[in-house]
Amino acid sequence: MSNIVNSPVPKMLMWGADHVMLYNDAYRAVVGAQHPDALGRTTLQVWPEIAEWNREVLQRCLGGEIVCFREHSMTLMRDEGPQEHVFDLFYTPVYEAAKRVAGVMCTVLDVTDRARQEAALRVGNRRFRTAMDAVHGVLWTNSADGRMTGEQPGWAALTGQTQQEYEGYGWADALHPDDAQGAIATWNAAVEGRTMFIHEHRVRRSDGVWRNFAVRGLPILREDGSIDEWVGVHTDITEQRAAERSLVAQATALAAQVRHRERAEEQLRLLNENLEARVIAEIDERRQAEAKLAQAQKLESIGKLTGGVAHDFNNLLQVISGSLHLLSKDIAGNERAQRLVGNAMAGVQRGAKLAAQLLAFGRRQPLEPRVVNATRMVQGMDDMLRRALGGAIEIETVLGGGLWNTFVDPTQIENAILNLAINARDAMNGSGRLTIELANVHLDETYARQHDEVAPGQYVMLAVSDTGAGMPPEVIARAFEPFFSTKPEGKGSGLGLSMVYGFVKQSNGHIKIYSEVGHGTTVKVFLPRAMQAEDVAVRLDAGAVEGGTEVVLVVEDDAEVREVVVAMLADLGYRVLQASDASKGLAVIESGIPVDLLFTDVVMPGPLKSPEMARQARQRIPDLAVLFTSGYTENSIVHGGRLDAGVELLSKPYSREALARKVRHLLGNRAQRQSAAPAVPAQHAAAQPPASPAERPEAASTPATPARPSAGVVLLVEDDPLIRVTSAAMLTDTGFTVVEAGSAEEAEALAQRHRPQVMVTDINLPGASGTELAAALRTQVPELVTIFASGDASPLLRGELSGSLILAKPYTSAALVSAVKAALEPAAPMQADAAAAAADGRH
Repeated sequence: MSNIVNSPVPKMLMWGADHVMLYNDAYRAVVGAQHPDALGRTTLQVWPEIAEWNREVLQRCLGGEIVCFREHSMTLMRDEGPQEHVFDLFYTPVYEAAKRVAGVMCTVLDVTDRARQEAALRVGNRRFRTAMDAVHGVLWTNSADGRMTGEQPGWAALTGQTQQEYEGYGWADALHPDDAQGAIATWNAAVEGRTMFIHEHRVRRSDGVWRNFAVRGLPILREDGSIDEWVGVHTDITEQRAAERSLVAQATALAAQVRHRERAEEQLRLLNENLEARVIAEIDERRQAEAKLAQAQKLESIGKLTGGVAHDFNNLLQVISGSLHLLSKDIAGNERAQRLVGNAMAGVQRGAKLAAQLLAFGRRQPLEPRVVNATRMVQGMDDMLRRALGGAIEIETVLGGGLWNTFVDPTQIENAILNLAINARDAMNGSGRLTIELANVHLDETYARQHDEVAPGQYVMLAVSDTGAGMPPEVIARAFEPFFSTKPEGKGSGLGLSMVYGFVKQSNGHIKIYSEVGHGTTVKVFLPRAMQAEDVAVRLDAGAVEGGTEVVLVVEDDAEVREVVVAMLADLGYRVLQASDASKGLAVIESGIPVDLLFTDVVMPGPLKSPEMARQARQRIPDLAVLFTSGYTENSIVHGGRLDAGVELLSKPYSREALARKVRHLLGNRAQRQSAAPAVPAQHAAAQPPASPAERPEAASTPATPARPSAGVVLLVEDDPLIRVTSAAMLTDTGFTVVEAGSAEEAEALAQRHRPQVMVTDINLPGASGTELAAALRTQVPELVTIFASGDASPLLRGELSGSLILAKPYTSAALVSAVKAALEPAAPMQADAAAAAADGRH
């Protein structure tokens, strides 16, 4: 603590579970007017505006990580309002005597002024470079004695000379032979007199062309008056001198021919006017480019924000949707309750549509493109469009002959056409003519230069035109922004055009609005041409929703979403294991518990990402079916806006039916692959997937004659008296010696006296847990084999049970006895696990 208090550097200690703040005097400048009230308060109370960021950093530090940020910008609330600050931040875990992280020390360096100065310096450098470009200048430096030394990139680029060639006075070799000696003499005189070097000579450019240059050079003086170096600029004045020569020639001609004077003056005036017009045009072009860049950056920023919001929103919708599906079974026959649940499900669908539109604008939706014939697609939408637009809208389609195919997501392009048509209907107030046109077009390089994110090439053009009111330029400029709408309140979300914009950009296409107030609007969508043949869609029979009895591992970090999806899968008959992150999910796979399907969220906390978890899981279980789910796609499974080959994705929010069909589809494919696989040699049989429940031997199906058990003592640890008594009876009836304990503390004392060979323990015990008990007994009874009794996958999730055995509850007598017998055999972990699974008819 004294190191913090006496440090001249701002330091702050966040202590305890609530992160109470203790800081030194130097930190007062950071906390500002909140001092001294901030002393002893929590970080959430003092810095609510950065609470989420603080939470993530503290979570990493409490895990033992040292976290550093350089020139991190953040906005803090001050008395005069929010202020932007730039800090160097260093977060260090502070350990207690028990080597547990109890606090985090933060060292803060306010580098705001330095960051502003560096930004100003960058601006100044850009201005200088721009000024040099504007005057066609080349910058060079010479030593104090007038010799060119070191790297001179400007001079080398102009003349093509290497450093060895222009060193010393070698630069004069690039001058015109008639100008070189005069230039050297004038230069040496300026160096000797320490005066400005002013000269004009011709320089051979790297392409061999001679150019006229005006030269200016000045010495940079040290504090003692001596010369540090010379800095000069060569300015290309070839055009200027040519113009001057032209003017001289004109003046000579005018002296001889007065009658041509007015004509020459008029030509000069026109020349000046054209020059001014070109300058104005270039300035206007630059302003337009800057405006386009600002608009593109604005849309990109909003897209990232909306994508993140949609992710959390979809998780919430998934919890609501899943809970409603489960609830609907319990209220069968209650018409009022069913109607209310139906209304709620309709709200979920509207929310899902809104989230999908946000993802589309942010270019975060997973596309499933295929080669599509746009003519066939538009013709197939005719009935849908007429129902959506009403009878007062006349629909006309203009389809070009020999239309190319395009590579797009057919569902998304249909949604885009429908959105454009509905926008057109609203612009026409429900009455008018809608024209849909399809044509092959070629966008050349000139068009691509004039429009952002457009590559020249062949496109299929889809144009939707209306006879509505049209849009002014300021509305066109904002038309693609999410939630921007000119419709009355409640008449639109402002996401229709945003969705179309995001989908088109994500499909490597281009979209353009042409509109004039009072003359209607045309929206043109350009989709890249596909050279492949059309993919013919296959209509699938959905059939009835089916479940199964396979084992599904659910990996989901959101506890509420995880609870709902586990309930839905269990309701479908599946046996479900669960994990809260990718590392814990992989631990379940590595435990040896057979798993048929891995169902995992894409976006997962922790160092191990879901795709990597799935890859490692398939290395251990080659025929494992994998299904991803997400409300927001990442580049881990989506590239270029398209799902990676072979990846199965179920987007959130999903219904019970969608989940059931997807899971059944993947498990059906898995079963088909297994049935088509060649026979496996006997020595490799242990690596094969477990048989279906109908094929597994059930302990109760054939009365078995108990084999004589191996001699040994079994320590049974169970806090439920009834379970403890019945389990002890199961073991003693088979001949084992059983020592019973109701808690971990009692079991530890009994283990020291009886030295058991096997321990069967529940996970959740009063006081210390079963895993903590096993860890404590490893040093006291090294030969002890532990069997964990559990109703779910929770024993595996902390990664502490490596090498231990799992006995699923509820277990039968045969399963318990088989597990204990196997535990007493060599290589107990693998044998006991297999024995317990076979005897119980479970994975």
